[in-house]
Amino acid sequence: MSRKDFLRRTGGLLAASIVPMSLVEIACGGRGKGTHEKFTFAFISDPHLTHIKGTSFVRNFDTGLNKAIETVNLMFPRPDFVVFGGDLAQLGKREELDHGMELLSKLKVPVKFVIGEHDYYLDMGNYWQDKISKLNYSFDHKGVHFVVLNSILTYDTWIKRWKTPEERMNEMARLDNPNGSPFMVGDDQIAWLKKDLENIKSGTPLVVLSHSPLYKIYKPWNFWTDDAEKIQSVLSRFDNVTVFHGHVHQVLYNQIKNISFYALMSTAWPWPYPESYTQSPHYIPKMTVFMNRQDPFHERDGTGWAFVNMDNAREEMHYKLWENKDRIVKYDESAGHPVDSAYQKPESRILPQTHY
Repeated sequence: MSRKDFLRRTGGLLAASIVPMSLVEIACGGRGKGTHEKFTFAFISDPHLTHIKGTSFVRNFDTGLNKAIETVNLMFPRPDFVVFGGDLAQLGKREELDHGMELLSKLKVPVKFVIGEHDYYLDMGNYWQDKISKLNYSFDHKGVHFVVLNSILTYDTWIKRWKTPEERMNEMARLDNPNGSPFMVGDDQIAWLKKDLENIKSGTPLVVLSHSPLYKIYKPWNFWTDDAEKIQSVLSRFDNVTVFHGHVHQVLYNQIKNISFYALMSTAWPWPYPESYTQSPHYIPKMTVFMNRQDPFHERDGTGWAFVNMDNAREEMHYKLWENKDRIVKYDESAGHPVDSAYQKPESRILPQTHY
């Protein structure tokens, strides 16, 4: 495919190789009968905007988010809406959230918001709900049912453990933290989900948007949702379900029965894979080929964006990486799960890195 053809197909992206966002094309209504209109939406996640003092913020993180916003506005045709996947702020400060909303206000299409733990644990989401969005909700768009879940709740005993909101926020913001607590969706929200879906037909394309993954990957880093199996059970009657999530700052994909899971990358920085960090192979889905970063300490190696094509509720992810080789991950009907088109076979992969 020529560069000109690629740019035309992805909506006229002018900086396709360096833009930290995700463009999603939906063509899954009617199970191949052409009864639903195609549409696109963009997915931007995890900028972690960090306040220094006064009007100063960490410039690198601002730059990543601004690149995504600018490129969405340059698309032709523009996506129908943007999903923001959480962690707008680093420490939940009003200065960080206000700054993020000022940047996102430049978008020329509507935004659907998902909250992250970095946005939540300073004031338990009060400012977010007052100024930005509900914590969970659903909407329908051109034959597809979307559900937004607040997947970063935790136990009351942990919340009450800390003397100040700042102490609680700082503890939740750490990655490898023995004082951390697993995430959950919670019984009240699961009851809401059941009610929301009770009149939705099982053949309806269903997309679930969350911040943390709705399955269990690696507990020490809180890539983990304690009640994930309960949520998966609620979704089990649908023919095909796709979950898009942020939080992990890396390419991850998984299939659990009828549910396909895809992670979206961060606009701020990449995390290493738990497998490469611990040298234990069971911490990520077996089907995931983790990305060997050419330079693990390069701030942009492992960040980027993805173009996602959904056709009859099956996904084809085109990950565009700044400082690494592009990746294509798509559902393989014969295998029954997503596969990496280039690296699924072990002999095709880059030698693993062991120096984290």
